[in-house]
Amino acid sequence: MENREIVLDIPIEHEQNIFGGLDCFVKKIEKELQVSVIPRDGAVKLQGEMERIRQAEHVFGELIALSKRGNTITEQNVDYLLSLERDHMNISLAEIDKELIGFTVQGKPIKPKTLGQQKYVEQIRDRMMVFGIGPAGTGKTYLAMAMAIQAFRNDDVGKIILTRPAIEAGENLGFLPGDLQSKVDPYLRPLYDALYQIMGAEAFVKNSEKGLIEVAPLAYMRGRTLDNAFIILDEAQNTTPAQMKMFLTRIGFGSKVVITGDLSQKDLPFSTQSGLEQAALVLKDVEEIGFSCLTNKDVVRHPLVQKIVHAYEKFDAREKYRESRRQPEKRTGSQRIDNRRTGGRGRNRKGNL
Repeated sequence: MENREIVLDIPIEHEQNIFGGLDCFVKKIEKELQVSVIPRDGAVKLQGEMERIRQAEHVFGELIALSKRGNTITEQNVDYLLSLERDHMNISLAEIDKELIGFTVQGKPIKPKTLGQQKYVEQIRDRMMVFGIGPAGTGKTYLAMAMAIQAFRNDDVGKIILTRPAIEAGENLGFLPGDLQSKVDPYLRPLYDALYQIMGAEAFVKNSEKGLIEVAPLAYMRGRTLDNAFIILDEAQNTTPAQMKMFLTRIGFGSKVVITGDLSQKDLPFSTQSGLEQAALVLKDVEEIGFSCLTNKDVVRHPLVQKIVHAYEKFDAREKYRESRRQPEKRTGSQRIDNRRTGGRGRNRKGNL
């Protein structure tokens, strides 16, 4: 196929941001899309097959739009745009960037960074209850926390309740020093960290003392009715079906609920079904409940985390396939043994030979 070339204007003030340190983003685009990118003052020349050039043009166009909106371009931005091109998805990352949730204490804007995150935020806004299911690093808890704090600041709810099962603590709590709260606090630390970053330690302590923000283990929810609250159940894959049912039936009037979890990171005993897994099957057709399934493409941590998650997803898929192939073999083998024992004769309804 004949090679073509086009010249794309890049505003000089945005070049460094778009190209990355030592032109690392340019090199990544070249390698992924198999094009030559030749930077010039205020422009880049793109050379390669026409379809590849058009893909590179779209990636650079999105990066320019993000940079003009005041964003610092990250490797995650570039990787995500390239993944969209691989899947031939005509999606504007600059449009997703317009979805502003709020700001951290340091003034950093909190926004969805992928299409999956955007849909997740929209569901939280529109539905009474949302399940956010996906791998680590997809922003499930952080975005839910940002939405909860924003709702609290807007007086849409009267309090925030954050909970998670302290399953890792289960049988060892009695051996830890201190009272019950100091024993369970380490297991709730990820929730505190997100609160401090978005709300600030001082505002959190003040509202916590008033009883307006509560961070507690899931066991504390039993017997309560949770009205006019934004409730987040984190690490829900570690709930049993009974615990999940108990939690879901606590929800009162004027409340919004977000349940997050990663089914690939269960800490339950091997033979125990996850309450999150069961709830996803039981409640999938309930209209007021939304399900947002995030994938490795929605990982917004270090790019290495995305690669690790993707590798484990492939491994799990292979293991499930092998297990599905082994099941018929096991049944066939046991049937042969039974036939040998009975001389090839079947059993009648009473179980007699």
